[in-house]
Amino acid sequence: MKRKPWEVEDGLWERIEPLLPVVERRHRYPGRKRLDQRRAMCGIPFVLYTGIRWEFLPQELGFGSGMTCWRRLRDWKEAGVWQRLHELLLAELRAGDALDLSRASVDGSHLRAVKGGDATGPSPVDRGKTGSKHHVIVDAHGVPLAATVTGGNRNDVTQLLPLIHAVPPIRGKRGRPRQRPEPLYADRGYDHNIYRRQVRELGIRPLIARRGTEHGSGLGKNRWVVEAAFVLLRWFRRLRIRWEIRADIHQAFLTLGCAIICWRRLKNSADLIPQSEPPTSASPSGVRR
Repeated sequence: MKRKPWEVEDGLWERIEPLLPVVERRHRYPGRKRLDQRRAMCGIPFVLYTGIRWEFLPQELGFGSGMTCWRRLRDWKEAGVWQRLHELLLAELRAGDALDLSRASVDGSHLRAVKGGDATGPSPVDRGKTGSKHHVIVDAHGVPLAATVTGGNRNDVTQLLPLIHAVPPIRGKRGRPRQRPEPLYADRGYDHNIYRRQVRELGIRPLIARRGTEHGSGLGKNRWVVEAAFVLLRWFRRLRIRWEIRADIHQAFLTLGCAIICWRRLKNSADLIPQSEPPTSASPSGVRR
């Protein structure tokens, strides 16, 4: 049977399991045994992919209750699991020459926040309804390097520097970790001389379209990858509309979505590497499953 996308693969689980905090069971009054970590790890992506409400998580799947998965998502966010997983996958992509930091692109995207909460505001593109904004920075191939959540009324240019600083030091090769791209592409929403100067002070060359000029600057041929990254993030139904009142829970979903995109890219790049040995008789087709 074809594997469901929310079922954690062995390769991904090998990377996640060492990052999870160990919870010792009490010897006296131990209570009910905790749900298996891997089962809970499958329940969280199930909600991320389907957008289902936590309380409607089907029990027959064996992923535990929705509230249990919500608590694991919260606890692992506080323990830094999702961020470290994203950094680990970025390092592996760089080690396999599947990460291109020769240039980067940034952009923001609105989404409705149905229940309100922190990091929300009146959206200027949705008739003033309460909304939030995703801010994403990607490499030359569209791999998400960092993503943040703000209120829907926050201007894109005000989040430019926080987004650049959110990019972690990416290891994977000998020498110092890489954190800064060379040029940075952005649309007219980021056109401001003060921020251009601040970006240059970080050693990054800003390539930002000018306001009031005609379209056709040629920057779009490099900047389209960030739009493609938003398409991939919107494939997760939970990231199309914000249902979480707490911004940290929604940020956990957003970081996990970026990590899953990196994992897919890592698998695809590994499949493109030619095999050093011919396929064995146990695998006549030579296709990895």
